[in-house]
Amino acid sequence: MPELGKKVPKLQGVTGDGSTLKLDSLKGQWVVVYFYPKDSTPGCTNEAKDFRDLYPKFKKRHAEIIGVSRDSVKSHANFASKQELPFPLVSDPEETWCGAFDVIHEKVLYGKRHMGVVRSTFLIDPDGKLAAEWRGVKVPGHAQAVLDAIPTR
Repeated sequence: MPELGKKVPKLQGVTGDGSTLKLDSLKGQWVVVYFYPKDSTPGCTNEAKDFRDLYPKFKKRHAEIIGVSRDSVKSHANFASKQELPFPLVSDPEETWCGAFDVIHEKVLYGKRHMGVVRSTFLIDPDGKLAAEWRGVKVPGHAQAVLDAIPTR
């Protein structure tokens, strides 16, 4: 798990459009990597829409957004298309990205315990170092808080 001020791991994954995204290919700009539990569920849909709606403001701050979940490439393609997401969603069924950022933890849903993705966001600076992290995210206002953490030029 990367520590604040330290380089993030070199990761790559397949996105909803079938292309391979390499995290270190985004050096030179800010990168928001947000992890969410499941495509097309209410909270995850609202979070994606919040990042989508603020996307032009992220771009003005030279920032790219990447969503990551354990859903399939096909699921991501459908979700991104339906919600008109302008940023890539990385499919992580092997939990490579999730493990690198330590976002899989025990959760309780309807009294049952299971291992799942804890909604978390990481801000990577243009040098590839972890600048900020949010864990156990509550969706309302979160995308704006992430945007506010990126300096204006």
